[in-house]
Amino acid sequence: MLSVNGVTKIYESKNKLGWFRSEKKQKVAVKDLNIKLYPGEIIGLLGLNGAGKTTTIKMISTLLEPTRGSITIDGLDTVKNRQNILEKINMIAGGERMLYWRLTGRENLMYFGRLYGLAENEIITRAEILLKEMGLEEAADTPVENYSKGMKQRLQIARGLINDPDYLLMDEPTLGLDAPIARQLRKTVKRLAAESGKGILLTSHYLQEVEELCDRVYVIDKGELIMCATPSEVVKKAARYETLHLHIQDFIEERLHYLNHFLNIPESDVSLMKKNDQSGLLLSIKTDSVDDLTPAILPWLMKEGVQIKNLTVEKPTLEDAIVLLSEGGLQDDDKILAGVSS
Repeated sequence: MLSVNGVTKIYESKNKLGWFRSEKKQKVAVKDLNIKLYPGEIIGLLGLNGAGKTTTIKMISTLLEPTRGSITIDGLDTVKNRQNILEKINMIAGGERMLYWRLTGRENLMYFGRLYGLAENEIITRAEILLKEMGLEEAADTPVENYSKGMKQRLQIARGLINDPDYLLMDEPTLGLDAPIARQLRKTVKRLAAESGKGILLTSHYLQEVEELCDRVYVIDKGELIMCATPSEVVKKAARYETLHLHIQDFIEERLHYLNHFLNIPESDVSLMKKNDQSGLLLSIKTDSVDDLTPAILPWLMKEGVQIKNLTVEKPTLEDAIVLLSEGGLQDDDKILAGVSS
């Protein structure tokens, strides 16, 4: 198990106040963070830019030391047992970092295998297996600078697996990839967890990807954990409102006030605008239950002589939930229910 235990990271800097004076400044990047990642599980680390995700990953990967708290992997402390830890983890980043373009795909894997201290015959065998698994067998001896984006990213995954790590840190693994290639890579990630039992920590701005892949997500803001739950639970807890959109005709706009009064909801939760194609009006109502709203509003509109052309329901997304959480949309009682104590 990978365990982040009450970790805090503080950056210190000095500001000069004159020739002989200076003051220390502290910035808390991560505060009292707790994370658990089990073998065969995929978890997400989410938050807006500046939330502390990068600092957290750097601490887990031993690039940074925590100011307080500890990180252990299978019982080994990442600070005290760094060399042993590096045998158990690896990082896969999106884009085109961490590869040597002038080397071939095979040469890249051989190089990184040697960095990890693997035996030469083991490197050769693992490189061959990984190139085949990633569909790069035919391009194995082609310089990486001639690879497509998708091929480079598949090689990134092969590089991250060269030391057969128990845990993978994946930072934007499908960044900049076309949809079919990204879909194939997601299948690979699922297989690594399900069949190989690898624990995977994922960060991604593609939140549909997170919903598809992750068993649980940790949402952090300003370095603090504000929610830990399944993606669907995060959406349900944080973004509670659905929006009912009705394409209507023959509605007198002055009657909107009476509709608000009838539904007993704030004016800010109801909007009316002309459709772009001039085919009528779009009435949008935010509600915590479309199922309860629909039986009430439809008869009222028909009684008013309004023609209803169609209706759609807009469900909240994980992105909506993350934004709301980062804006302080979770109350203390909700934090307790979400597994985060105040």
